[in-house]
Formats: sequence, C-alpha cells, structure tokens
Amino acid sequence: MNRSRVVAAAVVIAVVLGAGGFLIGRFSAPTPVAPATTSAAAGFLRDMQVHHAQAVDMAMTIRDGSTDPDLRRLAYDIALGQSNQAGQMFGLLESWNLPQNSSQPPMGWMSQPVIDGSSDAHDDMGAVDGLMPGMATDAQLAELRGATGVEAETLFLTLMIAHHRGGLDMAEAVLARSRVPQVVSMAKGIIATQTADIELMQQLLDARR
Repeated sequence: MNRSRVVAAAVVIAVVLGAGGFLIGRFSAPTPVAPATTSAAAGFLRDMQVHHAQAVDMAMTIRDGSTDPDLRRLAYDIALGQSNQAGQMFGLLESWNLPQNSSQPPMGWMSQPVIDGSSDAHDDMGAVDGLMPGMATDAQLAELRGATGVEAETLFLTLMIAHHRGGLDMAEAVLARSRVPQVVSMAKGIIATQTADIELMQQLLDARR
C-alpha cells in the first residue's frame, strides 16, 4: 500500500510539473516569426516529446523496482525533469499554432540542411524501425519490467545511457539546423543535463560490474 501511494504521488507530481512546463512553453516570449510545421525546430519538439516519454517510463519502472537510494533518486530526477521538458515542448508547439503530430516520419526533420552549410556528423542519423536514436525496443522494455535486483538496475543503466546519448545526438542535430531561441535554449539544457546524467549513470553501472 505504501509503495502504491509513493508511485501515485510520483505520477501526480510528474503531471503537475508537466503542466507547469506546458505553461512555461505556452507563455514564454514568442519567436518573432513562428517556425514552419516542417521545420527542424518543430520536428525536434515533436520527436523529443516521444523520446522523453520513454525515458520517464523506464525511470519510473526502476524507481519502483530498485532499493538503491542513489539510483532511485536519479531515476526520479530524470522522470520529473523530462516530464517538465515535454510539457514545455508541447506548449511551444501550441503557442505557434502548430500541430502536435506531423505527416513526416520520425526524425524527418533531419532532412533540413545545416545552417552554416557544413557537413554534419548527424546527417545519417534517423529512425530505425520507427525508433529514434537511443530508444529501447519493446522487447528491451519488457525485459526491464520483468527483471529484478542488480539485473534490473544494470539493464536500466545500460538502456538509459544509450537513451540519453541518443537524446544528445538529437539536441546537437537541431542546434545545427535551427536558431529558434526557445529550441536552442532547450537543446543546450538537454545537452548539459544529460551529459551529467550519463557520467553518474556510468559510475553506477561500473560499480555493478
């Protein structure tokens, strides 16, 4: 019963922060000219919402299944932080009167040229079998939900490190393709936060090997 209450409270907090993120995105200073629905900025915001949703799911799974306080704290921070960011992304699209969904396939915005005309290391980055960079497969998610103890913790850290690295690639790619202030700020924040997360997760993973 206590665990159920803790999980329920976590979900409520995530929803509240996500709603707060929506309002921040909705009422933040608008871009002088809203980006086009096919722009890299809009595509990034749509895809990163989906990317973040999976991270929240994995983080809450291990938070409920692990007894390690450091890992549980990290997982909770990831879940809350990415819920908040997803809310901001949703709000920005709404404030620009752009649809939340697109006719473009996942990562279609990568077809946009690099602003400075140079080559980009992320040019060949795209969705594989509908999954964006770093995202876990359905089979991997099922394995995580069924695992316990150190096995579950090791699997979570492995999957989340890959997930974060994929998110970093997406953030770096949009920085090369967009100058929309809110998106640039958000991408830089993702890079800073997830780089620090990866360093901590790698330490936790090494301790389990």
